[in-house]
Amino acid sequence: MECLDRKESAKQSLPVGEKYMLSIKEAAEYFNIGTKKMRRIAEDNLGNVAVFCGNRFLIIRPKFEDFILHSSEI
Repeated sequence: MECLDRKESAKQSLPVGEKYMLSIKEAAEYFNIGTKKMRRIAEDNLGNVAVFCGNRFLIIRPKFEDFILHSSEI
């Protein structure tokens, strides 16, 4: 039981900058973009910078960083 508690607390305390996949809310805060705009980008670029997992979008952080670098506007 103690081992599970450590894993859960370690999982939750991982900084957003070290995560590979981000939720819409995490990505919006990390990249300073609104959640509605982030969701729209995820929907339009599904498979490139985002994946649909269950009932939510997950942003692939390294790919989204490249997407931003090569975009003239968001």
